[in-house]
Amino acid sequence: MSKSFEPKYSDYAARVRESLRNQPFMASMLGATATRIEPGLVEISLPTTGDMLQPAGHVHGIVASAVGDSAAGYAAQTLLPDSFDVVTVEYKINYLAPGVGDTIVALGNVIRPGRTLSVCTADIYAEVENERTLFAHLATTMMIVRSG
Repeated sequence: MSKSFEPKYSDYAARVRESLRNQPFMASMLGATATRIEPGLVEISLPTTGDMLQPAGHVHGIVASAVGDSAAGYAAQTLLPDSFDVVTVEYKINYLAPGVGDTIVALGNVIRPGRTLSVCTADIYAEVENERTLFAHLATTMMIVRSG
């Protein structure tokens, strides 16, 4: 559920897409794309590949934490002026079930935006034939920093 937030930069969606494309780990290595961008909410999706799996065939936890952290951080970024960005201060992730699916989807949400810190969450799903199973939940604090 997304709260009603007002962005401080009109081209926030393009900024998120460009930033994600320019992250080699997320875009090139994992194949992540932003599939939904709204003020205070970002959804990132990536195809599951064999390189992402643990020996038991489940998505490795580091993949879930990376996509969850990115979705939450970009959700926070949607509410910032053009000259600001975010960095992760801390996060906690709970793994709720094995991550088994063709696609991994993280839905990042801003819980409380702030001038210095924003509190966010991300729910991470494994998707098979458009059916999603929640397999991880991430809670994070993002610090607001000047860009460049």
